[in-house]
Amino acid sequence: MTRERPARARKRLTVQDWADAALAAMAEGGGLAAVAVEPLAARLGTTKGSFYWHFSGRDALVEAALERWEETSTERIIEATERRPDPETRLRTLFRTVMAEAVNDPLEVSLLADAGHPHVAAALRRVTERRIGYVARLFEDLGFPPPTAARRGLLAYTSYLGHTQLAHAVPETLPSDPAYLDSVLETLLRP
Repeated sequence: MTRERPARARKRLTVQDWADAALAAMAEGGGLAAVAVEPLAARLGTTKGSFYWHFSGRDALVEAALERWEETSTERIIEATERRPDPETRLRTLFRTVMAEAVNDPLEVSLLADAGHPHVAAALRRVTERRIGYVARLFEDLGFPPPTAARRGLLAYTSYLGHTQLAHAVPETLPSDPAYLDSVLETLLRP
Protein backbone atom coordinates (compact mmCIF):
# COMPACT_ATOMS: atom_id res chain seq x y z
CA MET A 1 0.00 0.00 0.00
CA THR A 2 1.38 3.43 -0.94
CA ARG A 3 0.78 6.63 0.92
CA GLU A 4 -0.51 9.56 -1.05
CA ARG A 5 0.90 12.97 -0.50
CA PRO A 6 -1.53 15.52 0.83
CA ALA A 7 -2.75 17.83 -1.93
CA ARG A 8 -1.32 20.88 -0.18
CA ALA A 9 2.08 19.50 0.79
CA ARG A 10 4.69 22.17 1.35
CA LYS A 11 7.54 22.53 -1.03
CA ARG A 12 10.84 21.72 0.65
CA LEU A 13 12.76 24.99 0.81
CA THR A 14 16.39 25.24 -0.22
CA VAL A 15 19.28 27.49 0.69
CA GLN A 16 18.61 29.24 -2.62
CA ASP A 17 14.97 29.91 -1.66
CA TRP A 18 16.08 31.54 1.58
CA ALA A 19 18.84 33.51 -0.19
CA ASP A 20 16.41 34.77 -2.82
CA ALA A 21 13.95 35.82 -0.12
CA ALA A 22 16.71 37.67 1.74
CA LEU A 23 17.76 39.47 -1.46
CA ALA A 24 14.16 40.42 -2.20
CA ALA A 25 13.77 41.84 1.31
CA MET A 26 17.00 43.83 0.95
CA ALA A 27 15.87 45.18 -2.42
CA GLU A 28 12.54 46.32 -1.05
CA GLY A 29 14.34 49.01 0.86
CA GLY A 30 15.29 47.43 4.12
CA GLY A 31 18.88 46.62 3.22
CA LEU A 32 20.59 44.22 5.59
CA ALA A 33 18.20 45.20 8.37
CA ALA A 34 15.44 43.43 6.40
CA VAL A 35 17.26 40.10 6.71
CA ALA A 36 15.44 38.84 9.79
CA VAL A 37 14.50 35.20 10.26
CA GLU A 38 10.86 35.51 11.34
CA PRO A 39 9.70 37.90 8.58
CA LEU A 40 11.55 35.84 5.96
CA ALA A 41 9.99 32.63 7.27
CA ALA A 42 6.54 34.27 7.02
CA ARG A 43 7.34 35.43 3.49
CA LEU A 44 8.28 31.88 2.56
CA GLY A 45 5.29 30.35 4.35
CA THR A 46 7.43 28.30 6.72
CA THR A 47 8.79 28.29 10.24
CA LYS A 48 12.06 29.35 11.82
CA GLY A 49 12.89 25.65 12.01
CA SER A 50 13.36 25.58 8.24
CA PHE A 51 15.84 28.43 8.56
CA TYR A 52 17.87 26.60 11.21
CA TRP A 53 17.81 23.44 9.10
CA HIS A 54 19.76 25.33 6.43
CA PHE A 55 21.75 27.94 8.34
CA SER A 56 23.69 28.20 11.57
CA GLY A 57 22.61 31.82 11.97
CA ARG A 58 21.77 35.09 10.25
CA ASP A 59 25.35 35.70 9.07
CA ALA A 60 25.28 32.41 7.17
CA LEU A 61 22.09 33.53 5.41
CA VAL A 62 23.62 36.91 4.57
CA GLU A 63 26.65 35.12 3.08
CA ALA A 64 24.42 32.80 1.05
CA ALA A 65 22.36 35.75 -0.20
CA LEU A 66 25.47 37.68 -1.24
CA GLU A 67 26.85 34.62 -3.04
CA ARG A 68 23.52 34.28 -4.84
CA TRP A 69 23.66 37.96 -5.81
CA GLU A 70 27.18 37.50 -7.21
CA GLU A 71 26.00 34.52 -9.22
CA THR A 72 22.85 36.08 -10.66
CA SER A 73 23.99 39.68 -11.06
CA THR A 74 27.50 39.09 -12.30
CA GLU A 75 28.40 35.58 -13.38
CA ARG A 76 25.16 34.80 -15.22
CA ILE A 77 25.25 38.14 -17.00
CA ILE A 78 28.85 37.58 -18.06
CA GLU A 79 27.99 34.07 -19.28
CA ALA A 80 25.06 35.41 -21.32
CA THR A 81 27.20 38.21 -22.71
CA GLU A 82 29.89 35.78 -23.80
CA ARG A 83 27.42 34.12 -26.17
CA ARG A 84 27.54 37.23 -28.39
CA PRO A 85 29.66 36.94 -31.54
CA ASP A 86 32.27 39.65 -31.07
CA PRO A 87 33.70 41.95 -28.37
CA GLU A 88 31.96 45.11 -29.54
CA THR A 89 28.56 43.40 -29.63
CA ARG A 90 29.28 41.91 -26.19
CA LEU A 91 30.20 45.31 -24.77
CA ARG A 92 27.20 47.09 -26.28
CA THR A 93 24.79 44.36 -25.17
CA LEU A 94 26.24 44.24 -21.67
CA PHE A 95 26.13 48.02 -21.27
CA ARG A 96 22.53 48.35 -22.47
CA THR A 97 21.35 45.34 -20.47
CA VAL A 98 22.84 46.33 -17.12
CA MET A 99 21.83 49.97 -17.48
CA ALA A 100 18.22 48.99 -18.21
CA GLU A 101 18.12 46.49 -15.33
CA ALA A 102 19.64 49.00 -12.92
CA VAL A 103 16.60 51.23 -13.26
CA ASN A 104 14.27 48.45 -12.12
CA ASP A 105 16.39 46.70 -9.48
CA PRO A 106 17.13 48.61 -6.27
CA LEU A 107 19.26 45.80 -4.80
CA GLU A 108 22.59 47.22 -5.94
CA VAL A 109 21.84 50.59 -4.32
CA SER A 110 20.74 48.82 -1.15
CA LEU A 111 23.97 46.83 -1.00
CA LEU A 112 26.08 49.93 -1.63
CA ALA A 113 24.31 51.60 1.29
CA ASP A 114 25.40 48.68 3.50
CA ALA A 115 29.00 48.68 2.24
CA GLY A 116 30.25 49.17 5.81
CA HIS A 117 29.14 45.67 6.75
CA PRO A 118 32.10 43.27 6.42
CA HIS A 119 30.21 40.60 4.45
CA VAL A 120 28.74 43.17 2.06
CA ALA A 121 32.09 44.94 1.69
CA ALA A 122 33.79 41.66 0.74
CA ALA A 123 31.08 40.80 -1.79
CA LEU A 124 31.16 44.28 -3.31
CA ARG A 125 34.94 44.05 -3.62
CA ARG A 126 34.75 40.68 -5.41
CA VAL A 127 31.93 41.80 -7.71
CA THR A 128 33.57 45.11 -8.52
CA GLU A 129 36.89 43.47 -9.39
CA ARG A 130 35.16 40.83 -11.52
CA ARG A 131 32.97 43.31 -13.39
CA ILE A 132 35.70 45.85 -14.06
CA GLY A 133 38.09 43.09 -15.08
CA TYR A 134 35.58 41.62 -17.50
CA VAL A 135 34.77 44.97 -19.12
CA ALA A 136 38.48 45.81 -19.33
CA ARG A 137 39.05 42.51 -21.10
CA LEU A 138 36.34 43.42 -23.63
CA PHE A 139 38.16 46.69 -24.31
CA GLU A 140 41.42 44.75 -24.73
CA ASP A 141 39.66 42.42 -27.15
CA LEU A 142 38.69 45.53 -29.11
CA GLY A 143 42.37 46.43 -29.45
CA PHE A 144 42.92 48.87 -26.60
CA PRO A 145 46.25 48.46 -24.77
CA PRO A 146 45.86 46.91 -21.27
CA PRO A 147 46.33 50.15 -19.28
CA THR A 148 43.82 51.99 -21.49
CA ALA A 149 41.41 49.06 -21.37
CA ALA A 150 41.64 49.00 -17.56
CA ARG A 151 40.85 52.74 -17.35
CA ARG A 152 37.91 52.38 -19.73
CA GLY A 153 36.63 49.37 -17.81
CA LEU A 154 36.71 51.43 -14.62
CA LEU A 155 35.04 54.39 -16.34
CA ALA A 156 32.30 52.14 -17.76
CA TYR A 157 31.68 50.69 -14.31
CA THR A 158 31.55 54.07 -12.59
CA SER A 159 29.09 55.19 -15.29
CA TYR A 160 26.95 52.17 -14.43
CA LEU A 161 27.09 52.90 -10.68
CA GLY A 162 26.27 56.57 -11.19
CA HIS A 163 23.39 55.69 -13.49
CA THR A 164 22.10 53.16 -10.96
CA GLN A 165 22.28 55.63 -8.08
CA LEU A 166 20.52 58.38 -10.02
CA ALA A 167 17.84 55.97 -11.27
CA HIS A 168 16.82 55.31 -7.69
CA ALA A 169 17.61 58.58 -5.92
CA VAL A 170 16.58 61.20 -8.49
CA PRO A 171 15.28 59.40 -11.57
CA GLU A 172 14.03 62.58 -13.20
CA THR A 173 17.64 63.62 -13.83
CA LEU A 174 18.16 60.77 -16.30
CA PRO A 175 17.06 61.38 -19.87
CA SER A 176 14.44 58.95 -21.15
CA ASP A 177 16.02 59.07 -24.60
CA PRO A 178 18.17 55.94 -25.18
CA ALA A 179 20.58 58.12 -27.18
CA TYR A 180 22.03 59.19 -23.83
CA LEU A 181 23.36 55.71 -23.09
CA ASP A 182 24.53 55.30 -26.68
CA SER A 183 26.54 58.52 -26.34
CA VAL A 184 28.17 57.27 -23.14
CA LEU A 185 29.15 54.06 -24.88
CA GLU A 186 30.40 55.88 -27.98
CA THR A 187 32.61 58.02 -25.76
CA LEU A 188 34.05 54.90 -24.13
CA LEU A 189 34.71 53.28 -27.51
CA ARG A 190 36.36 56.34 -29.07
CA PRO A 191 40.07 55.66 -29.81
